[in-house]
Amino acid sequence: MAYLHGVETIVNTTGPVPVTVIKSGVIGLVGIAPTGPLNTLTAVNNPADAAQFGSPLTGFSIPQALAAIFKQGAASVLVINVFDPASSSMYDQITNEAQTVTAGKLKLAYAPTSVVAIKKADGTTDTTLVKDTDYTLDVYGNYTVISTNADQANATVLKFTYKKLKPAGITSGVIIGANTSGVRTGIQCWELAKNTFGYNPKILIAPGYSSVNAVATELISKAGAFRAITLLDAPAATTVAGAIAGRGVSGTINFNTSSKRAMLLYPYLKQYDIATDSNVDYPYSQFMAGVIAATDAAKGFWYSPSNKEIVGIIGAERNISAGANDANTDANQLNAAGITTIFNTFGTGIRTWGNRSAAYPTVTTPDNFISVQRTADVVHESLENAALQFIDLPINQALIDTIRETGNAFIRTLIQRGALITGSRIEFDKAKNTPVQIAAGQLTFDIVFMVPVPGERITFNSFIDITLLSSLT
Repeated sequence: MAYLHGVETIVNTTGPVPVTVIKSGVIGLVGIAPTGPLNTLTAVNNPADAAQFGSPLTGFSIPQALAAIFKQGAASVLVINVFDPASSSMYDQITNEAQTVTAGKLKLAYAPTSVVAIKKADGTTDTTLVKDTDYTLDVYGNYTVISTNADQANATVLKFTYKKLKPAGITSGVIIGANTSGVRTGIQCWELAKNTFGYNPKILIAPGYSSVNAVATELISKAGAFRAITLLDAPAATTVAGAIAGRGVSGTINFNTSSKRAMLLYPYLKQYDIATDSNVDYPYSQFMAGVIAATDAAKGFWYSPSNKEIVGIIGAERNISAGANDANTDANQLNAAGITTIFNTFGTGIRTWGNRSAAYPTVTTPDNFISVQRTADVVHESLENAALQFIDLPINQALIDTIRETGNAFIRTLIQRGALITGSRIEFDKAKNTPVQIAAGQLTFDIVFMVPVPGERITFNSFIDITLLSSLT
């Protein structure tokens, strides 16, 4: 120490430190988009950000999913687009598709994913037509005449050459991706989230692809790694009986799992599709992800996502019978099998319906409730992040007290907010912290807590009491 003849002040920080609650409502979305970054983790926080992934063309999952998510309310989405328009395995070449100009309009059979070349009826001679001078052609393949060029007169046949999406080219391997010498593709890009943005996605979805067993398995694995949940859709056109049977070994769909990290969703939901000007069935997961994120933002991560109205849909792939007091309805039978479905009766609108993860009915501990598991994740990860600043400090009574009180201050805040039950606490058990363990540089604290479980069942006991007739006399 340098010689000092005088007075100095050394500043020390003591006492508990604030604990920052992790971001619980971040959605991880993997799929395909006609435009946008390829195999790059992209943060999307509003519809303006979503515009980079293009219009909701038929077959492209990301634009429709983002629209569905933001209709439910506030959300933050980490998007991975795996569509490579330069890959011949992902597009089909359409050559000399014949279309006839009728009343100054025509429509291509498919949405083009490349520049469109136009030839005359013989298929060999180019036209003199200039886009945006003689005609317009939107992303959906709608062609409109805007000049008097004779090459596009009414009843004229034009032939178009362009590329279109090849759905079969989007394989499970493309969605799952790989990590090759540090270069990640597909789902593996989510591994970069913490270092890139400071947080991991907590609600993982792959609309249109999670019904494939290989993709579902990878999503469950990543959910465990990130302390997240994944929303798995039953395949389109699955029956109620098929969805329930899928929970067993004889089932033919992706529902045979008991993971606390998986939320099983059925059926598909109907929404208007601008590309086809019709009502189309879409995976439930993109709507549920938005509901969960919006519920986190408006109420709190400890609230169940069940019994929330779904915004922007006009129906479901099939009718699901429902009744609040009838255990034999489709909705109750599905919930009893650990499947989240919808509830729709007179005047209710279409609502999310189901509190349990795929762990139910195998697991009956409170953490089979989605809201309980997610709250536990928030508590654990928030405390771990806060404890990082205490790593490698000298172990003494002050450090033990600081860590314990830091945790308890956080727990008390969650109790006040209604996220935890009174009595939840952080304890330092001397029996678990022997001199030998402490000498090895190890401290152990117990997190004792309970999350409010959803009020899933309410019972009224009714009594007809004839003695009340005595009041008549």
